[in-house]
Amino acid sequence: MIMIEDAVILTNVRIAPDIYRMELKCTMKAEPGQFVQVQVPGTYLRRPISICEVTGSSLVLIYKVVGKGTAIMAELGPGRSLNIFGPLGTGFPIEAVDAVVLAGGGVGIPPLYETAKRYRTKQTNVTVVLGFNQADQIFYADAFEKLGCTVKIATMDGSVGTKGTVMEVLKTMSVPMIEACGPLPMLKAIQEAYPAGYISLEARMACGMGACMGCVVKDQNGQALRVCKDGPVFPIGKVVLE
Repeated sequence: MIMIEDAVILTNVRIAPDIYRMELKCTMKAEPGQFVQVQVPGTYLRRPISICEVTGSSLVLIYKVVGKGTAIMAELGPGRSLNIFGPLGTGFPIEAVDAVVLAGGGVGIPPLYETAKRYRTKQTNVTVVLGFNQADQIFYADAFEKLGCTVKIATMDGSVGTKGTVMEVLKTMSVPMIEACGPLPMLKAIQEAYPAGYISLEARMACGMGACMGCVVKDQNGQALRVCKDGPVFPIGKVVLE
């Protein structure tokens, strides 16, 4: 159920350069791949932030400091109230499969954590492929391993794991089904290479409910789709990636 709630910050810590993990005490529940719109104090438009994890009494958000709003978020300490609107969007389905590959790049990684957690509760074999630029930017690899996932890492400079993008790792694997979130070039490559699975898109958005039409993409027939409402998760092949 979509709701507006004043959540209370439990923790807000830096986990990698410019990357923060915030846990919010709230009653809101969500599905893997959904997001919330965060009202940052002192700003007008809400910020869309993907949900990393859903617990019994909290939500975990992982975000990157890229501008004024997220810089303000990074300074907020435990006990502060933060107004959130959600959960929003169409998330990742948890399919009845024996094995799944989850591929993420940078800040596309967080929504894959709750996805992996749901799959592991079904005893699905989960392989997680994570892409970063360099070693000091790696986050959440240990968290995925604690879920019982097999974790493979790619770094652009080769400092950890395979040198290159996540595609360099995926090419060496059997990929029965894939669910992915990350930079557009990565999603394009995955959509071209694999027929079965889902991709999660990132887009600038305002309302988060599909009313303003500010985050429209086109399907293969030219039909308009809203990333915030029809997505952000779409079946592979449904959306034209430009």
